[in-house]
This record gives sequence, structure tokens and C-alpha cells, in this order.
Amino acid sequence: MAKPLRALGLMSGTSMDGIDVAIVTTDGEGSVERGPSATYPYPPEFRAQLAQAIADAKPVTQRKQRPGCLAGVERELTERHAVAVVDFLRATGIDPASIDVMGFHGQTVLHKPAEKLTMQLGDGPLLAKLSGIDVVYDLRAADVAGGGQGAPLVPIYHRALAARVPGRPVAFLNLGGVGNVTWIGTRGGPLAFDTGPGNALIDDWVRQHTGQSHDVDGTLALSGTVDQAALTQLLQHPYFGQLPPKSLDRNAFDMGPVRQLSLEDGAATLTAFTVRSVKLALPLLPDPPKTWIICGGGRRNKALMLALAGEFDAAVAPAEVLGLNGDSLEAEAWAYLAVRSLRGMPITFPMTTGVSAPMTGGVHARAKQGTSA
Repeated sequence: MAKPLRALGLMSGTSMDGIDVAIVTTDGEGSVERGPSATYPYPPEFRAQLAQAIADAKPVTQRKQRPGCLAGVERELTERHAVAVVDFLRATGIDPASIDVMGFHGQTVLHKPAEKLTMQLGDGPLLAKLSGIDVVYDLRAADVAGGGQGAPLVPIYHRALAARVPGRPVAFLNLGGVGNVTWIGTRGGPLAFDTGPGNALIDDWVRQHTGQSHDVDGTLALSGTVDQAALTQLLQHPYFGQLPPKSLDRNAFDMGPVRQLSLEDGAATLTAFTVRSVKLALPLLPDPPKTWIICGGGRRNKALMLALAGEFDAAVAPAEVLGLNGDSLEAEAWAYLAVRSLRGMPITFPMTTGVSAPMTGGVHARAKQGTSA
């Protein structure tokens, strides 16, 4: 049995809210000891820079290109992550020397797996230099280059956590910027794919109309009415006719059908769109889950949670019912993946990303040498 390593995970992902930090001590297999976690929100001005970075990334055809604001945003993003690491370790009293490795997701600004192209802003060698801790980053690229979707990557961590859940099958539904599901049955590896929009459309709608970052507690959606014609139009997107493996770019969906709606009705309709997209995923699963575990920011949206509970003949509960932290789970997963990457273990699989065979991934940036491997 391999010695467990103490790993720190950093997640910003497809949302633009901030940096989630979490510690996991793990052997990269079934041994998982969850440690402290925290979130460091981005200020509004940096969220605006990230939105511009996503816009500037649209014409990119090579993943190393950094047109427009991308290079400057990448450096600032990396520096903000370094500050978050220092603050987190100081606040928790954890010695940086006790951390064996950090898993650094970076900020997704472009994801086109059909073109073998994915881009996560984040300078791994710079983060290693600034923090003094070895970093594993760019964890999606090898899978995409190998013909996989490059997402989702969290399912192998979900499988490690599934021992906490009584009964099978169980589904972990992460509602971040994009929604993704991991289905775990009684045997074999997990099945996973992106379901459709998570919070991204709702957040963008609320931000455009109010300047606020999201629909707090789902209040706007709960006070609005779903426009069925707009919802029907949204659900005609060709993504829903595709079979897994499949994954999405954050900006894959257009808010055009709701543009003429009121703030509240638009929020209600986009919330219904997220929920219906999850329901459309149900026939793609081998068997209906007995339990849905909801992770990510969407679990705090009362409108989303009520609607999900109404759609499924199964238990629907936030991650906290298992003693987990739904905010830190993806950051924990990146710590777990970093350990697997260091040890050359697979992080993506045919049933999660569509890659032809299980494969490892990630680039290793070493703090002492300042080099990548």
C-alpha cells in the first residue's frame, strides 16, 4: 500500500466566483482523509477581467496562445492563487513544508474537445516558485490530446467517496458553472458526463441585470414564472441529443430565448433549464440513481434544489448530509488527482471522458528546481 501524501487542491474552474482551497491526505485510491478548506472570493473587478478573458479566448486555435488580456490575467490569477495558499496555510497553522503537492486547476476560458483544444489559465511553474510547493497543473490537456473530452475529471474522487453512501446506484451532481453527473453502480468504474448548464447562465443573467454575482437563495427564480416557449427553445440545443462521453464549454448555450423576459421570469426559466437538462441525462444512465448528492454552488439555490427534488423519484440531498463540504469537494478532488498524477495513476477513463484507455495526465512543476516535468 502506497504511503498517503498530503495534498492541497486549488479550484476556480468554470465559475468566476473565487478560489476554493482544500487539503486531502490520500494514497490516491480508497484512503481519503479530508482536511480544512476555505474559499477566497474574487473582487468584482477581477471577475470582470475573467469575463473579458473568456471573450478574448474565443478565437484561439492553439492552447499556448495568449491574445488580448489573457497573458496579464493568467499572471494575476496565478498570483492570487499564491496569496490564497499563503493565507490559507497561515490561517490553519499548517506548515507549508508538510504539503507534498498542490493540484492547480486554473481558470477554464476555452473548452473545445472536438478540436482537441482546452485552455485553463494558470502558470504552474510560477505558482510553485511563489508558494515553494510542488504543483501539478494542466490536468485536462493530455486527455483532450488523446481524443477524450477532458471532462469531467472529478468522478474518480467521487468513487472514493461513494463508500459513504448507502445503496447503489448513486449519482453525484455537481452544479458549478456547468453541470456534470457521476453515476456509480454496484461494480465497475464510474460513468460521467456534463449534463448541461449549471449556474453559469443564471449567474450571467443576474449579473447583467443587477450587478450581483448570483441569484441568492434562488429568490429571483422563486418569484418568477417559467416561460415555457423560451424553455422549449433552450432545450432544442443539439448537445442534448448527443450520447456520452460529452462535455461542454461554459459558453455553449445562448441566453437569446430569455432576453425579452423580466429579471424574475428569466431567472426562473434559466433555473428550469438547468433542472430539465439534468432530467434529460437520466435515460443516459444505466439505472436510475437511488440517491442524488448535490455538490457545488447550485446546492445553495433553493429554487434549483426544490425543482430537482420534484423531478426525481429518489432522494435529493446536498453533499453535507454525508458529512462532506459541497463547496470544497472539487478542490479536494484536485488534490486527490495531483497525488494520482504524481504516481502515474489514471485520472481519466473511457466511461468518464471517452478516452480510448485509462490514462494519467498533468504537468509537474517543481518548486526547488523551478522546472516542469
